[in-house]
Amino acid sequence: MEYLQEYVQVDGARLGIQVYPEPVGVTGAPVVLIAPAMGVRARYYRPFAAALRDAGLAVVVADLRGTGESTPRPSRACRYGYPELAADIGAVRDALKERLDGRRTLLLGHSLGGQAAVLHLALHGEQEVDGLALVAVGIPYWRDFAGPRRYGVLPYTQGIGVTARLLGVWPGWGFGGRQARGVIRDWAHTARTGRFPDLDGMDTEAAVGRIRTPVLAVSVEGDQYTPHPTVDRLCAKLTAAPVTRERYRVPDARLDHFTWVRAAGPLATRVADFAATLPPRH
Repeated sequence: MEYLQEYVQVDGARLGIQVYPEPVGVTGAPVVLIAPAMGVRARYYRPFAAALRDAGLAVVVADLRGTGESTPRPSRACRYGYPELAADIGAVRDALKERLDGRRTLLLGHSLGGQAAVLHLALHGEQEVDGLALVAVGIPYWRDFAGPRRYGVLPYTQGIGVTARLLGVWPGWGFGGRQARGVIRDWAHTARTGRFPDLDGMDTEAAVGRIRTPVLAVSVEGDQYTPHPTVDRLCAKLTAAPVTRERYRVPDARLDHFTWVRAAGPLATRVADFAATLPPRH
């Protein structure tokens, strides 16, 4: 499905956003803003965007800073991390404000994009966001992985963190694509401690606990990077929010952290149902 490529300028960066056509026959459709996984281009979500549109939702997908159509390309000169990723979601929302006014608005994050969406609500407020959908989004704490694998997750994640610090950038060797060292530093912190790092002098964990936006949290059967317990750990932090916790599986389909996007018809319907049940915005 074709989309309109647009750009948002922020803090010396250019954020690429893909705006899909409005669903046919629907006036004032709820809008879903998708934040992708680490290193995954926005265009990868085209099948999911089509399914969401078929379910009656308007869809925008924003490349994370440094990925796809968004700049800057990660290098030793880049110092951004989780605070900037969270703020970028606000910049995209501001750019879309005229199109979003008066319409239900959902943030939908996948993996790192979901962490950024949570942190956006925690650090920048929840005004004009009606719901948060998290798909394969967790805290990759090493102790939450099953069996002997947990003892590999810790050195693997921390090795990536050390490499990014020494090289000044993560080159993307077999994981996550090329990333700024600040993003890898903050991600490695969550894998080591099971907690978000404090950001901009704020107790991030406490701020997350104050989020009140309704949440649909979905883990994916067969997800190798975000198994069910890692999603449960994130949900446990959302102590003030009404959280609906579900698992996604499709009969006769082998799903993982990424391939669910190609079998997302039932999930898109579930997101549309979630949007329809959200309480009126105060």
